[in-house]
Amino acid sequence: MSDLDLAAVRAFVAVADFGHFGEAAAELGITQQAVSRRIAKLEARYGTVLLSRLRSGTTLSKEGAAFLPHARNLLAVADQTVDMLRGKRLPLRVDVLDTRVTSTELVRRFHATTNIGLEIVTSRGLRDARESLKAGTVDAAFARVIGSLDQDGIAAIPAYLEASQVLVNVEHPLAKRSSVAMRELSGTRIWMPGNEPGSEWAEFYDRVADEFGLHIDTSGPDFGWEYFVGRFAELPDTVGLVGALVALPRHSRVVRVPIDPPVPSYLCSLLWHRRKPHSALPELIEYVRRGYQPPRAAAVWLPEADRRLAM
Repeated sequence: MSDLDLAAVRAFVAVADFGHFGEAAAELGITQQAVSRRIAKLEARYGTVLLSRLRSGTTLSKEGAAFLPHARNLLAVADQTVDMLRGKRLPLRVDVLDTRVTSTELVRRFHATTNIGLEIVTSRGLRDARESLKAGTVDAAFARVIGSLDQDGIAAIPAYLEASQVLVNVEHPLAKRSSVAMRELSGTRIWMPGNEPGSEWAEFYDRVADEFGLHIDTSGPDFGWEYFVGRFAELPDTVGLVGALVALPRHSRVVRVPIDPPVPSYLCSLLWHRRKPHSALPELIEYVRRGYQPPRAAAVWLPEADRRLAM
């Protein structure tokens, strides 16, 4: 039984990622002919065709598409083994946006299941995470996906859905309610000073506002979660929206009210760079895959692009 040639497997994955032998060769630091020879040898040894070579580029065959996830896992384990042998196992650096958001708790639970070293990084969401993943300064990130990430070599899978809740002062008429329908909020001013222009969360709540007839007030400045909750404690008429799982500072004069289905729900995804995987990344990806539960379509409201990813 012959052993797999890891150099050939690495060449195959590079071509699968780039779609061209020339770009794969540049990424690997070898000639295009060397890439072609390695993959041809791999195909000949196992009697299969992994790539379809076309004038416009290279695509995966049916066998190549089936082999690709196994090839990625094989390389990740090999890289992890090399790190261990060199005594240089670097921590898995994960961008979580903010330590109070749900992704931080997800990463904490993952850490409790493994001995992988972790380093938490906070940033300004997808805009920073995209560049950090491309540069290799973080290994994974949690963010809501807007637009295509393929051109940047970034992969994503849904990580969790977070229902929105209404945030009000205890004296507000909604405070005594067990739940509220979004149609009842039509025309309401929603104060969300943290909705930074250009952010994926601001874009989400703008879509929610358009769908349900809300007026989003982003006047600030944004002084953080404690200030945010404190203002609701002081202003009986103010209404806000917040993720149901966000670890807000507790305040006796501020309550959360659940929303009736369909609930506006925020889809957060796990992102990573296909060509710069940390050796421990497959474990995090598998953990997230196992934990994600697709929603019942009627239970949630999502922008159409988010719905396609979530289901």
